[in-house]
Amino acid sequence: MVGEIQDIFGLGASPELMGLFVGVLLFFIVLFTAIYIYVAFAYMKIAKKMKYPKPWLSWIPFANIAMWFQMGGFDWKWVFLMIIPFFMNPIAGISFAAIPYMVLLIISHWRVFEKLGYAPWLSLSIALWIIPYVNIIGYLSYLITIGIVAWKK
Repeated sequence: MVGEIQDIFGLGASPELMGLFVGVLLFFIVLFTAIYIYVAFAYMKIAKKMKYPKPWLSWIPFANIAMWFQMGGFDWKWVFLMIIPFFMNPIAGISFAAIPYMVLLIISHWRVFEKLGYAPWLSLSIALWIIPYVNIIGYLSYLITIGIVAWKK
């Protein structure tokens, strides 16, 4: 049995190392699931505050971005702008190909935050997403911001 486990990847990995790998993988699956649920609830609450007719779209990938674009005054079809980075040359930099999409996200968040009476400059945390080594600060500040906008009276 141990020999079979060691030869799974041909690297001679020990059972302890494989257990660590599976544990870390499960941790990240749980973490990302929890973040997705948090963001979906926050988007739904914000959509209800904006009196958006279909707040349940916050649970559907890509549809939740289209919902944000609509709440920000853009057409939902702009969500297809997200496809462009997937067809770019990786050497050219996928993060730079995502800039038009990020600009629309920032503008739509700016408008939504402004309509709800919050500081619109809080939407600028999205700009940090494409900067290496700083992007984690952008992600965390965005999660905090949408939580405040969603649940603060």
